[in-house]
Amino acid sequence: MSHEPNGRGRQIASQLNGHSDGDLSSYAFPDHRLRRKLDDPSKTPLVLVACGSFSPITNLHLRMFEMVADHVRFHTEYEIVGGYLSPVSDAYEKAGLASAKHRVSMCDLAVDQTSNWLMVDPWEAIQKEYTRTALVLDHFDHEVNVVRGGAETSSGERKLVHVALLAGADLIGTMSTPGVWSESDLDHILRRYGAFIVERTGTDIDEALSHLQPWKENIHVIPQLIQNDVSSTKIRQSLKKAMSVRYLIPAPVIKYIQQHGLYIDDSAIPGIYSKENRSGTPMPDRVSDLEGLRS
Repeated sequence: MSHEPNGRGRQIASQLNGHSDGDLSSYAFPDHRLRRKLDDPSKTPLVLVACGSFSPITNLHLRMFEMVADHVRFHTEYEIVGGYLSPVSDAYEKAGLASAKHRVSMCDLAVDQTSNWLMVDPWEAIQKEYTRTALVLDHFDHEVNVVRGGAETSSGERKLVHVALLAGADLIGTMSTPGVWSESDLDHILRRYGAFIVERTGTDIDEALSHLQPWKENIHVIPQLIQNDVSSTKIRQSLKKAMSVRYLIPAPVIKYIQQHGLYIDDSAIPGIYSKENRSGTPMPDRVSDLEGLRS
């Protein structure tokens, strides 16, 4: 049985074929699962955006959305109307980075049959150059609020949708590290959009937050009640050793990896090691010095 993208997945894949050079002529923002009406008119509509390599996407990536959804439902005045995965472009030269076409296809397979509210946006993936996270969030804000007019209540009132970043705790660690993020980008992301951060083993959340006090009200920390330490790096390492990754990543993604021979031998994949990282030392899932250098 072939595990290739179908329906919406084929549409996304076609946007990537020959368009990894920044050509947006065939790009269409995915909104097929974006809810246009609020169930509770007193709530503020919320869209969650997870930026990352997703090489490959894991069950923890998907699980993070569900953990945040529970937190939002029980502890905030938001109502989630949509969630997006935004795979980074090929310009993000990270060890183990499969091509954008494959990563977007795997993400689409992962959400296609497992979710009724998650979507994959290829906009960032088809950019010719690396796109800063602040600009990615601006893109979502524009598409959801300017182009589509936000969300509507039962009375016909329109509300602006709040766009927020979803990430693991390792992201907060990089945000509190001097020189990794530009101060202007950090302020733009955390002041305008805010972040929902899922705790991860080995990250000192309190220490990281102590350096982000100006934006503490916009940073929501969600504890992992059931610990899960799966990472894309560990998945790639297991695949290279011909070890099973069943139940760690979605089954259709496993089939896709097998069919396309991905992650068998990283050294055989052109361009996966950046000039600064020839040793193959794992880099952060999303953020590198590029965030700080691109102002």
